[in-house]
Amino acid sequence: MADPPTGSPEDINKISFWMPGNYMRTVQRTPESYQACKDIIACMKDRAHVERQYARQLTDWSNKWKAITETRPLYGSLLRAWQCFFSSTERLSALHTSVSQSLVSEDGERIHSWQKETFRRKMFCGFRESHDLATAFSRAQKPWEKRLKKLEKARAAYHKSCQKEQSAQEKENQAKHNAKLSESKLSKIQQARERATQERSKARDRYEKVLEDVTGFAPRYMEEMESVFDQSQEEERKRISFLKQAFLSIHRHIDITNNESIKAVYSELHHTLMSISEPDDLRWWKNNHGPGMPTDWPKLEEWNPPIKKQKPGKKPKMHRGAEEKAVMIGGVRVRALYNYTGEEPDELSFKAGEEFLKVEEEDDQGWCWGLKEGGVEGFYPANYVLPVK
Repeated sequence: MADPPTGSPEDINKISFWMPGNYMRTVQRTPESYQACKDIIACMKDRAHVERQYARQLTDWSNKWKAITETRPLYGSLLRAWQCFFSSTERLSALHTSVSQSLVSEDGERIHSWQKETFRRKMFCGFRESHDLATAFSRAQKPWEKRLKKLEKARAAYHKSCQKEQSAQEKENQAKHNAKLSESKLSKIQQARERATQERSKARDRYEKVLEDVTGFAPRYMEEMESVFDQSQEEERKRISFLKQAFLSIHRHIDITNNESIKAVYSELHHTLMSISEPDDLRWWKNNHGPGMPTDWPKLEEWNPPIKKQKPGKKPKMHRGAEEKAVMIGGVRVRALYNYTGEEPDELSFKAGEEFLKVEEEDDQGWCWGLKEGGVEGFYPANYVLPVK
């Protein structure tokens, strides 16, 4: 709070609340408070813009380095820890975006609505509160102002008479020391000094009388002025109280140090960083890029004759229609020479040494139709079997 004004009594008196017209400083609090609300809203919009820009920068930074990270040689828990910086940053970005929205849509709108309801405007210009206060102050001060003007006039007259008396006294003193001055002239000078003394005495009496009237009226004047001032103070108290709550709301939004989401973000980040494990990462590298990798060591591989595969989509489906080859009556029993696993749903699978029936002759693509025990039938490569003698 500012200290009370200091200076000479005359200077302090000029700016005193009790002097005529100085109440306007109190009256002006209303439009100044209205302007302060506009400034606070604009200020918070700027802060919201800063929060929005920061959130965007966080996102851009995260996206840029997330893509770079995927091309770098880190792995395992160390890679997860690095990537956790980006996931936590994305959550921070969302939080700062939320702060930006709250400052505008919640705090800004709240102040704007209160401002609209509190500061009632007159029909043409200005605010009703300012007009009412100015009218009440003026009504309370008008009698006092008239008395002050009368007092100032009486004071000026008294001081002027004092000046005249002093001048007459100086002339009389000079005349008394002038031996050449005649008695008649000296008498006239003395009479002028006496008249000046009488006028000064009368002016002083008038001055004291007016001052007594002003002094007697001061308590009433002070009471009426303080009554109007108290009304102004009550309106200002309401404004201060509201803006205090508005500032506290803004503080809750921008003070992310106590935000539980922020605490969770950094807690999880710290947990992930502490989870970096040298043994786990080294084990992962060993198993994926080192001696721990599975290997198909060299071994004897049996030769299997090539299968005459049809061209894609050209293998005919054999049916027992009249247009196909005749079905062998009873079939021919064959034995598999090699293992074969069917690659299509309509192909047989068998192992070397297994026996089944060949029920149709080989087609021009090297396939036969066979029937296994249990009724399973399908195509198989003709060169994988020999007839059983």
